[in-house]
Amino acid sequence: MRITFHCLVAYVSVVVLTSNLRAQAPASTSDTNSANAELKKKQDQLTLENSLADLQLKKDLAKLTAEKQRLELENSLAAQKSAAELLSMQTEIDKLTKQLDLTAKRTAMTEAERRKRLDEEFASDREKIERLRLSNDLASVELAYKTRDMSQREQELRIKAAELATQSAELNMQLAKLNTDLDLREKRDQWKNRVNRDIAYTKEPFKDGVLTISDRRISLNGPIMLETADFIVERIDYFNNQNREYPIFLVIDRSPGGSVMAGYKILKAMAGSPAPVYVVVKSFAASMAAGITTLAQKSYAYPNAIMLHHQILSSSFGNLTQQKEQLKEMEEWWKRLATPVAGKMGVGLDEFIKQMYSNRSTGDWQEFGDGARKLKWVDEIAETIREESYDRNPDGSSGPGFPRPARADASSALPERVDANGRRYVLLPRLEPVDCYYMYNPDGYYRLTP
Repeated sequence: MRITFHCLVAYVSVVVLTSNLRAQAPASTSDTNSANAELKKKQDQLTLENSLADLQLKKDLAKLTAEKQRLELENSLAAQKSAAELLSMQTEIDKLTKQLDLTAKRTAMTEAERRKRLDEEFASDREKIERLRLSNDLASVELAYKTRDMSQREQELRIKAAELATQSAELNMQLAKLNTDLDLREKRDQWKNRVNRDIAYTKEPFKDGVLTISDRRISLNGPIMLETADFIVERIDYFNNQNREYPIFLVIDRSPGGSVMAGYKILKAMAGSPAPVYVVVKSFAASMAAGITTLAQKSYAYPNAIMLHHQILSSSFGNLTQQKEQLKEMEEWWKRLATPVAGKMGVGLDEFIKQMYSNRSTGDWQEFGDGARKLKWVDEIAETIREESYDRNPDGSSGPGFPRPARADASSALPERVDANGRRYVLLPRLEPVDCYYMYNPDGYYRLTP
């Protein structure tokens, strides 16, 4: 009864599980995950019930086998005991017979009288022997009956075990089907959460005011540091090793500029790239980031994106001689970085500086994208920018099968702090010798490491 009950529970669990699967249709990925977890839980429960039923069956079979062995042992002991008693009585009869023979000789009794006397004396013993034989026969009959009953029960248990194995196989088939359905649903969700078409690469990504950016894309955001330059240069090399004809896109959302040595490393990598490197400004590019944009082989910007050029800002320490030496180094850096920008504008370096301060007293010359194009800071104005590199659902899973595109953002590595006056700021990393920062920092948000 216990095995049948467990089988019935397993069968009812499968029927309920199947009904729930048919009745429910997940409307979202989160519902699917919940349904998957519930199916997994019920699958484990069915497996456990099947294991318990199998253990109970083995326990009952072991119990019957032990009972059969006990009965056989008892029968054997009874037979041995009867044989011993018969042997003892036979010995006693022989002894009495000898005594009777001796007595007959002594009393000269006739043979008929002797036998009659023996029959009378041993009548009770013969009756006892007969009772023992009958008892032994009865025990043999009872043992045979119990053995036959036990064999029948054992056969019934084997039949039930076969039925349970069949039910277990059916449950396993149903569970396998459920797992297949879950896998199929997961693959279908993965298919739905990505763009299932190849990217069409082109050598001319700009047409009728629309710029199409492929997955040969590198992000430049936040302060430009040596880590940022390494990140960008490695990807320029990678994309060139992949293909040297289609353009690589360096996309700037917001960057205030940064290290001149890091920026120069990026410029040299762009200039030496067999594949053209195009710079795209979506929101804001200042200082070193503006220089990278202007000196690119080709650059694009939204009409309302802002570009800002100014002179290098620095602080000096040490005696006057040391400060003069530092100033000379800064002037050399400025000449190397600003002269090519002025040349692209069609003016000399002094005229470039003059126009900076004519435009704004601080020398921070900023222009919207369409104005920057007139000054040749940027080559083309894009009314629309289409990103083909986003081929996976941004709201989908970021685990296996849904990797997110890597985005370089140097500012994420700089923890934000709060000073004694409650103003937020970040500490810029220490510069290497002869390096300096070329960045726009009017509110002092970026501060040098003391």
